[in-house]
Order: sequence, then C-alpha cells, then structure tokens
Amino acid sequence: MTQMTIGHLYTSLHAGCASAVARVLEAYEVEVEYVDLDPDDIEDALEGAEVDLLVSAWFPRDERFAGPGRRVLGDLYQPVVSFAALTPLGPVSTLTSSDVDRIIVSDDSRHALEEALKQLPALSVLPIESIGEGALIERLEKAREAGEKPLVVATQPHAVFHTDLLTVIEDPARLLGGEMSARMVMREDVARQADSDLLDELSEMMLGNKVMSALDYVISIEGQDPEGAAEAWQRGRLIGR
Repeated sequence: MTQMTIGHLYTSLHAGCASAVARVLEAYEVEVEYVDLDPDDIEDALEGAEVDLLVSAWFPRDERFAGPGRRVLGDLYQPVVSFAALTPLGPVSTLTSSDVDRIIVSDDSRHALEEALKQLPALSVLPIESIGEGALIERLEKAREAGEKPLVVATQPHAVFHTDLLTVIEDPARLLGGEMSARMVMREDVARQADSDLLDELSEMMLGNKVMSALDYVISIEGQDPEGAAEAWQRGRLIGR
C-alpha cells in the first residue's frame, strides 16, 4: 500500500500522535495525508472511507469505533484523568477546603470530576472553574502568582505535565476512573493490503504519557509544527529516553 490517510482529532495532542505514527508509515514508503476530525465526525469518516487509520481512540471509552470491518492496533499511551495541585498534598480523600480553595478542571475532565465529587463531600463545596485544555497552563501560572490553592483535575497526557507546575495527587480509589489505552483503528480492507511488518510495528509502537505530554508542549506552547515535533521524538531529541 503506497498511500494512507490518518484521521485525528484537531488538538495538538492528537496531531502530535498522528505525526509520530506517520513516521512509521513513511519508513515503509507509505505516503501520508491527514484529516482533522471533530469527535462527532469520526464514525462517518471511517464508514465513508474518508480516513484509513484513526489515531487515536481511547479504549474502553471509544470502543464504539471497533466494530465489524475495523482492526484495532497498538497501545500508544495510557490516558488517565488525574488530581493534581501546585504543591504536594496528601491523598485526595484526605483533603478539605482548608487544603485547597477551588477546583480548576479542564473541559474534557469535567464529567469525571462530577462523578468523583459524589464520593468527596468535603470538596464538593468548593467553587469549580472549567477551562479549555489550551488555556490550562496560563491559568495555573496566574494561580501560582496569586497564591491560590487550586485542586486541579486534568487528563494526562497534557502539556502541563511536561512542566513543573503540578504535582499529581494520589487517588487510590481511582475516583476519576482508571487508565485507558490509546489505540489505532484501521479499516479492515486497508489492513489486508498493508505490509504485515508495518502492522506488526504499529502494534508494538509505544509512545507513553511522558512523550505525549512533551509532544503536546512543544506543539501547543513552543509553536513547533507536529511533523517537526515527531521528528524530534524519533531522533531522541524530544526528551531523554
């Protein structure tokens, strides 16, 4: 197969992941094109053969994309919603309003927070501020300068976890949910035409949350293009391996 179209969500995180996967495809002389997708577009894009490979779907949340005629590949990284703070604190179940003065939650983590607060009555009285993923670092820098004590809820990987702003807080009961698996979904007709060694390499490809957070940071904060960021990862220049 000489050409493949990768579909991915329009965020810097997913663009970086798609570009890293493209480096593997290109090593097998596959020409790559990209399609930016809204979440509601994914199923139609796969069904209509607009994309050959979805990078990536978060399982089990996105299991609906793994239907007949689809092949699921790999375990690229492990998304997980996390509690964090600007300073080290004890386990989240021990915290009260004397330890934190507000909750700052990224938009994509709001539902997980609402479910968790049902088990955290001491924190349910705190004001909640939702913020877009792209604005999270700037908001937390202002919070640190102002001496605020926020409890932060955000999904790893994220650019903020490539900085020294946050310390992850223990959540032994996994009130925000457990780790997911970021996997690729390839149309079966495409997989049947693809090189078997390429499929094996995609299945074994590992990025991890640390690399993904770094990719997100250099793309969204430093302004690197996704292809350049992926090349830096491939050459070992993104972070120490």
